[in-house]
Amino acid sequence: MNLTITPRKSDGVERLLQVSVPVEAVRATEEKTARRYASQARLPGFRAGKAPQAMVRRKFADAIRQETIEAIVREAYEQVLAQEKLQPIAQPHIHDLKFADGEPMSFELHVEVRPEIALARLNGFRVTRTLKPVTDDDVVAQVEQMRDQRASWAPVEDRPRPGDQVTVELATASDAGELGAGKEYRLELGSGQAIAGIEELVMEAAPGQTVERPVKWPDDFPDEAQRGRTKMCRATLKDVKRKSLPALDDAFAREMGDFDDLAALRATVRTDLARHAEMDADAGVRTQLLEQVLAANPFEVPNAWVAQLIQGYGEMYGVPEAEAPRFATEFRPIAERQVRRDLVIETIASRESFTATEKDVDDKVAELAASRNSDPGKLYASLQKAGRLKELERQITEDRVYTWLLGQNTVESST
Repeated sequence: MNLTITPRKSDGVERLLQVSVPVEAVRATEEKTARRYASQARLPGFRAGKAPQAMVRRKFADAIRQETIEAIVREAYEQVLAQEKLQPIAQPHIHDLKFADGEPMSFELHVEVRPEIALARLNGFRVTRTLKPVTDDDVVAQVEQMRDQRASWAPVEDRPRPGDQVTVELATASDAGELGAGKEYRLELGSGQAIAGIEELVMEAAPGQTVERPVKWPDDFPDEAQRGRTKMCRATLKDVKRKSLPALDDAFAREMGDFDDLAALRATVRTDLARHAEMDADAGVRTQLLEQVLAANPFEVPNAWVAQLIQGYGEMYGVPEAEAPRFATEFRPIAERQVRRDLVIETIASRESFTATEKDVDDKVAELAASRNSDPGKLYASLQKAGRLKELERQITEDRVYTWLLGQNTVESST
């Protein structure tokens, strides 16, 4: 197909091209489409495929025209990509399509391509590795959290207090001011599951009692229509359960794992906290370094990738359709940064040959299996089934990129 391609815009990741398809190519495609319809058409008075082509053209004119357009645009698009050496990152957009009998077909092709990233500066940066020391209070807090996870709940007959679990039937007045049937909820008071006014209302009742009075909604309530409103509310308290923590002794330590006594448990907790502190310090260095690399090497990111990421996170967070525009606006800077980050890492990995190979992934799986005392083959199959091999490959690649970047720059220690 002898196309005429005229670039209209080449700005950052956007390409806009005017494409003209000669009359001969249009006619040939249209004839081919019409012949196919004629060979399959079933019209009254004719056997299948035997109706006159002129009659078939009249009968299926709109369908023939549409398929002709689609076939020409599809073939022209592939030719434009090859001829202009474009690598699109998303589906193209066709604008201003013109198609008239006896004339060339023309249209504008808008496509986003992978950005060309120079990365002119990757060294000369200075970052600080801050290691947070593990204190006795940290160990105590972690052990208390473990106790909390082993807590039991027992019914009580007195009024609830913060930290208690309650089963309560709640009813709020409608816009007309009417209190309808209530709905049962299970809440942990003080956890933020309900607004403060509702929790205060519930804590005024003992099990079996009903309390009813106006409650004011907070001024920062997520639903703007409800902010600052005062509505009549009714709470019927069904039951109250109070938390009971296990005794902090050697028996508790043995229950938590392979520990001889409480001292051994605390020692292991301290070691784990120290290991996590090291990991947090390393992550902080990576974040600082990447922020400086991104700031020193600005480039335009493809909107298609950003939009795709926003949509993915919206689905993951279960964002309602009505909230999607606001979510997209608020989340866009985060999505842009993630796309920029991924492109920088991919570019460095490609330039320095850091991209993980299949053997690298196999070796990493074997290493993980050894640390877990499990079979490498079974672990590989499990990761493959869960779709996590790509994630492992990306992790290996990123680790190599960050190790290389750290070697090119200055890391100072701080506590």
